[in-house]
Order: sequence, then structure tokens, then C-alpha cells
Amino acid sequence: MLRHENIKGIIFDYGGTLDTNGVHWSEVLWENFQKERIPVSKTHFREAYVYAERELAAHSSIKPEHTFMDVLRCKTDIETRYLVEHGFWDVNELTRRASYEHVTLRCYQHVLDVLQRSRPVLQILAAHYPIVLVTNFYGNIQTVLHDFQLTCFNDVIESAAVGVRKPDPQIFRMGVKALRLKPEEILVIGDSYSNDILPAHAIGCQTIWMRGIGWNNEPADDSLPSCIVTDIADVPRKVLNRERRS
Repeated sequence: MLRHENIKGIIFDYGGTLDTNGVHWSEVLWENFQKERIPVSKTHFREAYVYAERELAAHSSIKPEHTFMDVLRCKTDIETRYLVEHGFWDVNELTRRASYEHVTLRCYQHVLDVLQRSRPVLQILAAHYPIVLVTNFYGNIQTVLHDFQLTCFNDVIESAAVGVRKPDPQIFRMGVKALRLKPEEILVIGDSYSNDILPAHAIGCQTIWMRGIGWNNEPADDSLPSCIVTDIADVPRKVLNRERRS
């Protein structure tokens, strides 16, 4: 249960939380691969997804000036190329390029739709608390935030910039330090039980778990988060304790 009287600051996750409303990015991409009728199994798609994430992390192909559209295009290019090169998808290069561009556009529109729900949430909470973003990202999160008009963060802690990635609790300690508060005075909001909730809880923060569609349906202890929601639009009501006040 949330201890509302203790909350003095908030840490938000980005990917999977603000941009997809609790749905893991692999699931967003997979859904749009299916809509584009790319004839591969989910097992082979997931191989391609993991490969693309490792490639992006290893080779720093995302630059600080890249927008989220650039990130998506890069991801889908790598994923579809992997599927073709490993014999999982028999298609010519022209069709591959057209398909990954269509997937990119579908995913981007999905994010724009979700942001219509998450942007007001941030604005409401920012009127009451300082907010810090703590995210595993590619080095261009500031460009993405500016592009999407998500400008209410007091500070941004990005894994590519600080050299620490979730689930290492140290990245949340950096968020705590940025807020200049005690861990028990901070509420962490994220979609990943293992990457957000467990490490934040381990350093003493309160947590809201945005439980949606995860990567592996990992086992989770529902009693560990301070609160569980399934829609980001419900977060202000939970945090500001409007249920009790009404």
C-alpha cells in the first residue's frame, strides 16, 4: 500500500511505461510484424529482437540527435535483416525495406496514441512533485523527450550516459541523488517487475508496478509493489490519493 504522506518525489521509467502503457516493446513490434503479414514465427522474431538490442548496445549506431522514429527504423531494419539472413524469411530486399518501414510507421503511431494518455499524467504529477526519469536508453533520450514534448523532468538518468543499466540498483540510487531525497520519500513507477520494481524496492523506494504484457511473464510477488495498475491513466488517482479525498 502506498504511504502517500511519505512521497516527496517520483522516478519514472520511459520505455514500456510512458510510450507503450505497460506493454513490452517486443510485443508491440511483434503485433505489428503480424499486421504487416511478415511470415515468421514468434520464436524467430524474438531471436531477431534480442539480436537487434545487442547490436544497438554494442555498436552505438544511435546518435544523440536521433529521434524515436530513427530508433524504430534502425531496430526494424536490423530485425528484418536478421530474419532474412538466417533463412527465416524468404523475401527480396525491396520487399524487406518496404515491410520494415511499414512496421516502423505503425509502431510510431502506437507511441503517439499512448502519449496522449501518458503526457497528461506527467503534467498532473509534475504540478505536485519533482520528477526524474531513469531509463535504459541509447544515448538520445533528450532528443526523444523534446520531440515528444515530455519536458517536465527535473533530471534525466540515461543508462548510455551514466554507464549503468537496470536492473542494477545503482542507476536508481542516481535518481534518488538527483531528487535530493531519501529513498523512502521517492515513488518509482515502471512496467518491468525485474528491471524497475525489484531494484527500486531493494534500495527502499515505494513502487507502482504498471503490470501489462511483459517479456517472459516472469514470476512476480504481487505483494512487493506498493501499488499495481494496468493503465497509466490511473496513476495520478493512486498517487494523489483522490479515492480517499472524494
